[in-house]
Amino acid sequence: LAVAAQRQRRDFDDLAVNTAADGVITGLATINADLFAGDKARAVVIVNDYTVLAGTQGYFHHRKLDRVMELAAKLRLPVVMYTEGGGGRPGDTDQVAGMDVTTFAMWAGLAGVVPRIAVNNGFCFAGNAALFGCADITVATRQSWIGMAGPAMIEGGGMGVYPPTAIGPVEVQTTTGVIDVLAEDERDATRIARQLLSYFQGPVDAWRCADQNLLWELMPADRRYTYDVRRIITTLADTDSFIEIRPHHGKTIITGLLRIEGKPFGLICNDCRVLGGAIDTQGAASAARFLNLCNDFALPVLSLCDTPGFMVGPESETEGAVRIMSDLFTAGARLRSPLVAIVLRKGYGLGAIAMTGGSFSRPIHSAAWPTGEFGAMGLEGAVHLGFKKELDAAATEAEREALFAKLIGALYDRGKATEAATHLEIDAVIEPQHTRQV
Repeated sequence: LAVAAQRQRRDFDDLAVNTAADGVITGLATINADLFAGDKARAVVIVNDYTVLAGTQGYFHHRKLDRVMELAAKLRLPVVMYTEGGGGRPGDTDQVAGMDVTTFAMWAGLAGVVPRIAVNNGFCFAGNAALFGCADITVATRQSWIGMAGPAMIEGGGMGVYPPTAIGPVEVQTTTGVIDVLAEDERDATRIARQLLSYFQGPVDAWRCADQNLLWELMPADRRYTYDVRRIITTLADTDSFIEIRPHHGKTIITGLLRIEGKPFGLICNDCRVLGGAIDTQGAASAARFLNLCNDFALPVLSLCDTPGFMVGPESETEGAVRIMSDLFTAGARLRSPLVAIVLRKGYGLGAIAMTGGSFSRPIHSAAWPTGEFGAMGLEGAVHLGFKKELDAAATEAEREALFAKLIGALYDRGKATEAATHLEIDAVIEPQHTRQV
C-alpha cells in the first residue's frame, strides 16, 4: 500500500495509481523448492519496479528495503534482488534532504551473513548500481547499462551530455568485473540466479558426470603445448553444474561454482592459454575475492594449478602487483572451508604456492597428475639464471643449446610429480580419472 512521498504536491488517488508500492516489490519466497526441502528453499526477493517512476528510490522505497533486509538478517535468508532503476528520486517532497538512509549500510552489512545475488536487466544507475555492486554475485542481461551515475546526474555535474546507453554497457562491465555472469535476457538471468543460489543451499541427490577416462585425452603429451582447461573442468564436474564467474575479467585464473557428486564447490583454476598461466594482478584480485566468498559461506574449494608463477616485470608493478598479489595469500590463509589442490602440470614459484592457499601443506589434500612438475621458478628461467656462467662458456651456439637442453632435462627430472611426492612436497600423484574420488 506504500506510495511515493509526494503528498504535498500530488493527491493520494494519483499516487496510488502511478506510484504503486513506491517502485519496489519485496517479500519472502521459496526458490529451488523442488531440490531443497523446508527452510533451505526460503529466500527474500526484491524487485525494483522500473514501470513505477523508473524504479527510482524514494523515502518509502528505502523503508521497505530496510524492513526486508532486516528480516533477511534475522532469519538468515539469502536475497535475490532485481536492481533495474534510476537511483535516488529528487521529486519526493514529504521529507527534508533524504540523506538519512540506512539501506546501503544494511545491504553491505549482509556481506558474509547471507548470500546476495543481484540481477539486472535495463538501466541501473546511481543508488541502484550501488546495490548491484555490493552483491556477492552479479548477473546482468545483454540489455543492461550499469553506472554510478545516470545521464541527468552526469549532465547536472557539468560532465557532459550522454545517452543512457553510453553509460556502463555490458561490453565494458563484463571486462571490468562489475558483471559476474552475463545472461541473454531476463528469463535466462532468472534461471542463472536460481542455479547460483542452489550452490549455497546445499548438496543435491541427483547427479551424473562424464566418463573420467576422457581426462587423459585433454592433456597434451608435450609439456610445451597449451590446452583448453575448461574442458577438463566440465569433465571433472557433474554434468551441466559448472558456472563460471567473471570469465572476461581476471582471465588468468578461472573462478566458478560446480558440483562433484552433488556437493557444491568453489573452483579456482589457472588458464595456460592466457599469459601461459602466469597470474596477473586482475587474476589475483578476482581469485582473492572469490576465495573470500567461499570462506564466507563455507564452500569447499577445488584448486586446479598449472602456473609458471606470478606475472612479473616493470609493467606488472605499475598495476600494484605487490599489494594485489599478496592479497591472494591473505585470502588463502583466511580460508576455513576445506581446500583440495590438484596440480595438472606446472606448479612453480609463489604463484603455485598462492594457488594452494599459501602453502602446499595448507590443503586437506594436495596431489598432482603424472604430468605435474615443480620448482621454485620456471625451468627455463632457472637454467638461465642458475647456470649463466656455464652457458656463456659454451664455445658455439650449438653447444650452448645442447647444454641448455641437458640442464632443462635434469631440472625437469628433479621436479617431476613423483619426485615431489617422494620428498613429501605433495600428498600423492594420482591418475586423472581418479580426481573426483579425492
